[in-house]
Amino acid sequence: MKKYNILSQINKNFLIAVVRGVDTEETKKIIDEIIKGGFKNIEVTYTVPNASHIIEQVRKDHGDEIILGAGTVMDCTTARIAIEKGAQYIVSPHLDTEISKICNMYSIPYLPGCGSATEIVEALKFGSDLVKLFPGRHLGPDFISDIKGPIPNVELMPSGGVNIENMREWIEKGSFAVGVGSDLTKGFTGKNYNIIKDKAEQYVNTYKKFKSG
Repeated sequence: MKKYNILSQINKNFLIAVVRGVDTEETKKIIDEIIKGGFKNIEVTYTVPNASHIIEQVRKDHGDEIILGAGTVMDCTTARIAIEKGAQYIVSPHLDTEISKICNMYSIPYLPGCGSATEIVEALKFGSDLVKLFPGRHLGPDFISDIKGPIPNVELMPSGGVNIENMREWIEKGSFAVGVGSDLTKGFTGKNYNIIKDKAEQYVNTYKKFKSG
């Protein structure tokens, strides 16, 4: 039930902020602004210095207000540390079956990055209920409907290349959720944090408008 509840919340919140920053302080401030803007799914990537510490602090600060994940997880050791620090889901740019095993043991969703039918089927075999479609900008929204034709049970989350202009198409093609990265901090200079909150609000309002018809 733990994994099911986490996945249900990811799907309900739909928008996942994929967060990168130059240091701990900046990353935490970016996350705060994104949450103020209405995002409830946050992914702290391990390209950020002290990512484990950030995950721990964000979990303490925001608790059940958000669903908190760890991204760019490259090995099972990092996955276990992230889970111990409070990560509720694990994301990789690739499929690693050892990460799958660790996540399954702790009933934590594992979202491996896959870019072909072969990789997606392999991910399903190792217990991934949600697969990260990566790189999304190269595969495109039609890839989702193409895959869900022969593999209708798979749930896909594009990451990379998702923006406000094309988000509707990703939704219509059957995305379970979408990962939004650099577009959230476009125009951010290191000081003007309000621009991040404003962009997050634009995403949330656009999604709500689409869902309301």
